[in-house]
Formats: sequence, C-alpha cells, structure tokens
Amino acid sequence: MFQYIEKLGATTIYYLQDMGRMGLFLLQSFAGIFSHPFRFRETMRQIKEIGSSSLGLIAFTGAFTGMVLGLQGYYTLSKFGSEGALGSAVALSLIRELGPVLTALMVTGRAGSAMCAEIGIMRNSEQLDALECMSIDPFRYLITPKFLATLISLPILTQFFNLIGIAGGYLAGVVLLGVNPGAYTSGIEQSVVNLDINLGIVKSFVFALLIVWICTGRGYFVHLIRGAGFGAEGVSRVTTQAVVYSSISVLLWDYLITAVML
Repeated sequence: MFQYIEKLGATTIYYLQDMGRMGLFLLQSFAGIFSHPFRFRETMRQIKEIGSSSLGLIAFTGAFTGMVLGLQGYYTLSKFGSEGALGSAVALSLIRELGPVLTALMVTGRAGSAMCAEIGIMRNSEQLDALECMSIDPFRYLITPKFLATLISLPILTQFFNLIGIAGGYLAGVVLLGVNPGAYTSGIEQSVVNLDINLGIVKSFVFALLIVWICTGRGYFVHLIRGAGFGAEGVSRVTTQAVVYSSISVLLWDYLITAVML
C-alpha cells in the first residue's frame, strides 16, 4: 500500500513541477520580447514559415469545409423552406467556430509539430546548452520569435480560412444547388455582427498562444518529460504529445470562450 501512496505522491510532484516549468517558460518567452536586440529578421522568417507556408493548406481546408457546410446546410434548411438562410448559416458556423478551430488544428499539425521537433533536437544535441554557455538568451534568440510569429499569423490565417470557406459555401449552395445569390450574400450581411467577428478573433489569439506555448515548451523540456526517452525516440514521443495536448487544449478553450462570450 505504501508503494501506491509513494507513486501517487511522486506523480503529483512531477505534474506540479511540470506546470511550474511551463508557467515560467511562458513568462520568460514574453520577457524575451523586451530584450535587446530584437530579432526582427528571425520573426519575419518565422511568420513566413508558420503563416505564408500554410496558406495552401488553409485554402484547401477552408474551401472544402465551406462546400460541405453549403451542402449540409442546404439539405437541412430545404426541409423547412429556408434555403435563403444558407449564407448566414455558413458564415456564422465558420466565423464563430469552425474557422478558428480548424485553422488552429491545421497549424498545430503542420507548424506546431515542426517547432517542437526542432527545439527538442536542439535540446538533445546540446545546442541550447551551447547558447547559454555563450551568454545568449535562448528565449530571445529562439523562442520569442516563434511566439510573436504564431500570434500574428494564426488570426490572419483564420480570416483567410473564413473568406475561402464562405466562397466555398457560395460555390456549393448558389452555383451547384441554385440558391439565390442575393439571398446568400444578404443573409451574411444581416446575420454577422461585430460580436461574431470579435469572438473568432479572440479565439484565434488564444489558440495561437496555446499552440506555440505547448509545442515549444514540450520541445524545450524534452529531457525532463517522464517516459520520453532519449534521442530521436524521445523527440518523436514528445512531438506527438505536443500535438495531442495542443489539439485538446484548442477544443477545450473553444468551449470555454464560447460559454463566456455568448
């Protein structure tokens, strides 16, 4: 029985330490923004890697998401003779929920995993230790540009996703199924208000913070994570863990933000 108590205590201490490390990691990452010299060029490079390089994936996902919403929305609304409300249904679904969530999940899978693996490899190969030995702050040099780039890129990608998705809904509903184009566009104008847009923007900022925090933090502390192992195997496990944790956090905070702001 004492073995189980000891194991429970050790597990509790481990997770408390992990939470403390991640909290301090977040504070140090933001403190790096105010450290000099500011790495503007590296931040722009990260925006290109995280944002610009994701445009194709976001456009593809947004187009087919909007088309599916158009088809499913038409099928449902036609039962009540309300096909004219298709535009508002597609736009509100994308702007309030699907746009921020799906964009965050796509960026997590594409860029978040890469950030975690990159930093994890640098930790295992002692490159981060070498930076500290040369009196170079690894947060200012490496982590903070990724934070800023993600916080800038994800809200923009989310709005791009929404525009492409609404266009996809137009293609499916108006061009393919014959919904009145004026009813589609006027429905969007009448139903979408500032609260809907603000809700999507707030979600995208929160999701961006969660993604970059979890992915970079898991990679940075790869040597301290229980059961991760060492070398390539450890990095692969931690990267998988980071993607899973980020995705779960996005879905959880999506509900919390919706419940608070509605």
